[in-house]
Amino acid sequence: MNIPQFGLKGKTALITGGGSGIGFGIAKAYTEAGARVIIIGRTESQLKEAVAILGSNASYYVFDITEQSKIKDLINRIVDNQGPIHILVNNAGIHLKAPASKTTDDAFLSVIQTHLLSAFTLSREVMESMKRYDIKGSIIMISSMTGIMAMTQVVAYTSAKTAMLGLMRGLLADYAEDGIRVNSIAPGWIKSKMLHQALDKDAERKNKILNRIPFKEFGKPEDIGNAAIYLGSDASSYVNGVLLPVDGGAAVGF
Repeated sequence: MNIPQFGLKGKTALITGGGSGIGFGIAKAYTEAGARVIIIGRTESQLKEAVAILGSNASYYVFDITEQSKIKDLINRIVDNQGPIHILVNNAGIHLKAPASKTTDDAFLSVIQTHLLSAFTLSREVMESMKRYDIKGSIIMISSMTGIMAMTQVVAYTSAKTAMLGLMRGLLADYAEDGIRVNSIAPGWIKSKMLHQALDKDAERKNKILNRIPFKEFGKPEDIGNAAIYLGSDASSYVNGVLLPVDGGAAVGF
């Protein structure tokens, strides 16, 4: 059954970190829902491989989102070449697993810059572009379960992902009158390279997490992609400022 309001036909989506993991899962779901997808990342070979899989409705730009002074020019170039952006998914990120006592100031700042500061600049420039073209767009923040619950050894990541929720609320307050929505997704533990890096050598932590999830299994990137379709589509036109956990019940599991 085709329900148009749940589709993305006619929409252009920009996805940061769309070449792998959750970002690629979102990009794949978006192309299947009819969107034209633009992915950005730092590694061209990875982006090229992703676009080859995604098909003719996908393209890429090689870009390091921590270069904030260049973001405005990037967005202008994308809009000039591809047309107005309807959806921005702030997904790109880095992980740092270390106790607070071993987390240096520079390492902490690097995580904050990648997740939070870059997401702010990207969102601001995309939302200003949406205003110019009278686009009633959607901004989606990919937060984390660490934005909901306390976890050991991820103080920088927790701080960044929790702050993204404050960024969501601040942007919502400033742009709601323009018809631009801002929502967040909190992925649970999703099968990805980042998850493997965090857990493959830490069986105790892995088992602790699995025991917390009522389903007793990790999620898939497409689980986040399907949630992102909803938040990017007209079906969620009155949904604004929501944090949607996609976690298999981990946030409420006993």
